[in-house]
Amino acid sequence: MGIGAWFGFGRRSTEPAEPVATTPSAPTAADLVESVDRVEQQAREGKVPAMVQSRLGRVCRVVRDTVPRLDSLGAGSPMGYDVVATATNYLPDAIGGYLRLPRAWADSRPVDRGRTPLMLLIDQLDLLGATMDDVFDAVCRADAQALVVHGRFLEERFGAGASGGALTLGATPSTPMPPTTDLLGDVADIRPLSPPSGSGR
Repeated sequence: MGIGAWFGFGRRSTEPAEPVATTPSAPTAADLVESVDRVEQQAREGKVPAMVQSRLGRVCRVVRDTVPRLDSLGAGSPMGYDVVATATNYLPDAIGGYLRLPRAWADSRPVDRGRTPLMLLIDQLDLLGATMDDVFDAVCRADAQALVVHGRFLEERFGAGASGGALTLGATPSTPMPPTTDLLGDVADIRPLSPPSGSGR
């Protein structure tokens, strides 16, 4: 046995390498929009009823309007998670589950407390639509609050109460107005000049 083998050099390990755990990356804004686009296309190709198509369109429209503003909710926001889950999970599962059923059966057979799969889908889309409306309202309020704060800053900086932003006309403590009395004294005491004596006239 050579010295290399003694120290373990030159030998191949027979133990399998441990797999490296990889964490899936969070979906981007483009991924979310692409997901709702795909669900809408799936619904159109499946020829879902008009009442389903209109409700789905409402949810997808609000999701598209909300996605660019998700940063306003802050990292780890439950509302932000709801938007992501709606685009990537809730909508695809709801539409896909309905489309996998035979249409006549799904639209006529009660399966849950007298409701057909079509009625269940409509209820789910209504719930998602109301939830996305609440999220969008919260996002817009956050943006509006930022505008309010900025406006108050401008008022404090340049408004009437600010020392550096207002132009004051008239007397100030540092520049008093001149006295209103005539510098020559009383006007009644002023008499016309007479020629000097001995002028020959």
